[in-house]
Amino acid sequence: MKKILVFILTFFHFANICVFATEPLHGYIEESEEYKQLQDELFTGKVEHLERKDIINMSVTQVLDSSYSIEGDEFFAQVTSDVYGDKGIIIPKGTIAHGKITETGDAKRLGRQAWIELSFDYLITPDGREIPIEGKMSTKLHPIVETSKIIAQDVGYTAAGGVVGGFLALNWLGLEAAIASQGYTIAGGAALGGAVGLGMALIRKGKDVLIAPGDEIKVKINTSIPLPVYKSEALKQEELLYPGLNILITNVKHEEDPFGEMNTITLTLNISNMSDKSFSGFDMALINDYNSSFRPSVFGDTKIMFKTINPGERVAGQVSFSVDNIHRKYWLTFFDRRSGKAITKISVDNAYRNMSRKDQQKNEKKRFKRNYKKDVDLFNID
Repeated sequence: MKKILVFILTFFHFANICVFATEPLHGYIEESEEYKQLQDELFTGKVEHLERKDIINMSVTQVLDSSYSIEGDEFFAQVTSDVYGDKGIIIPKGTIAHGKITETGDAKRLGRQAWIELSFDYLITPDGREIPIEGKMSTKLHPIVETSKIIAQDVGYTAAGGVVGGFLALNWLGLEAAIASQGYTIAGGAALGGAVGLGMALIRKGKDVLIAPGDEIKVKINTSIPLPVYKSEALKQEELLYPGLNILITNVKHEEDPFGEMNTITLTLNISNMSDKSFSGFDMALINDYNSSFRPSVFGDTKIMFKTINPGERVAGQVSFSVDNIHRKYWLTFFDRRSGKAITKISVDNAYRNMSRKDQQKNEKKRFKRNYKKDVDLFNID
């Protein structure tokens, strides 16, 4: 009897659950006043589309090396340039991108280079939004381009070998022997040198791919999504001002140093010193968002660097800084001579966004170099 009673009670219990489960669940989302206020502060209320044709400039936050990175490895990158729509910025600089290595290829004989392909699946904006995307980047050349490049390199190897062989024959056998043989010794030496050059071309192995932090990559977008347009005021970096000291950054240039490295930021400045302090280039530095400090470079214009700006004076000119990563956020900072404390911090990012889009694109064009090859290991000829 007890078993029957338990069975009946259990049956009705599950029946009630099934009845209630068939009823739809109702709910609602309530936007808080704080959330609405944040939306109003950040966005204009307009909407743009991130289109399939768009390109996003990024820099990886860790080393990607085709010799040891494997397919499926995850990594993060950072957007290095604001992405614009017709109505304003839709993806700001500093946005984080999540990516994976989708495919790699080893360096091979005949100078065929290694390659690496990356995919990106979502972005995390500075205001905390997660945006799903589909983006790809590859260092792999088109087969025709790669083949023509290899042929050109091999001809270079062979021609160089021929020139060297000719000079060796001339040095070993002498000018008289070359004249007496009507130049056949030089021709023979050139042929021998050419053979050596061709042999080196056949032995030569392509380079591995190395993408390091600071290297800029171009990611092609393969999706179309609507995005809100940011207010320009919402993206401004905080600044520290000193009474009477007015510093205006009118232009920002990204340049190579004398060794060919794209690591120099040159600022065009208008300085009006109506404060109670004197300043010189030795009192200024670029400070990045990691609190690293970079003093003016002697390879740039040194007019402001070696000039003392006394109270009541105005100065205009350029000053250059060599930095470790040109894509970070920077502040032009002036220090008090006595205390060593920062008394003025002017955002380079704020000044950069005030530049014309044409000038920004000039910097982007100079920054981008499709060269992610590792240096040759002279001790590894495998």
